[in-house]
Amino acid sequence: MAASAGPRKVYTHRMSSGDHERQAGRMLADRPVFVAILTVSDTRTMQDDIGGGLVEQFSRDAGFRVADREIVRDEPPLIRERMCRWLGDPCVDAILSTGGTGIARRDTTIEVVRGLMTVELEGFGELFRMLSWQEVGAAAMLSRAVAGLTCHGDDAGGDTFLFAMPGSANAVQTAMKQLIVPQLPHLVWERSR
Repeated sequence: MAASAGPRKVYTHRMSSGDHERQAGRMLADRPVFVAILTVSDTRTMQDDIGGGLVEQFSRDAGFRVADREIVRDEPPLIRERMCRWLGDPCVDAILSTGGTGIARRDTTIEVVRGLMTVELEGFGELFRMLSWQEVGAAAMLSRAVAGLTCHGDDAGGDTFLFAMPGSANAVQTAMKQLIVPQLPHLVWERSR
């Protein structure tokens, strides 16, 4: 008969979401989150790109570093080329895009973003539309806002988050203030630990 090794130690403490967020906040102090901002529009310029400007302002106010900011026409090859360039940059933690998320014939951002994602964060779109419903009612169903992750296959990190949100100022404020800013450091920390 084999000797007993004694009672097994059982760990019952699990990190709460608050613990994770605090851990992520400490990471932000040591290693800031870098974002690239893409506005998809056939008409906007840097001078009148209110949505992209708000994304930049919210990002900077949250302590994120803006690695780059550009505007491209709503043409799938142009959107894909810009996003792929940032996806190839190991310093970019997230791509935050505005525009091209509705149902108009020219709205093609979502198809490009979904084609680049390895993992979709379904909760982002669901929560965004829920929050939008409180502001605009049933028109919230017209938004195809989406978020996800492009995995680069490296266990040491380097994955990139993609967020595609509508271009209106109200939509950007809802997405950034209530969803992206509070959770992006946590998401980046989860993929880098």
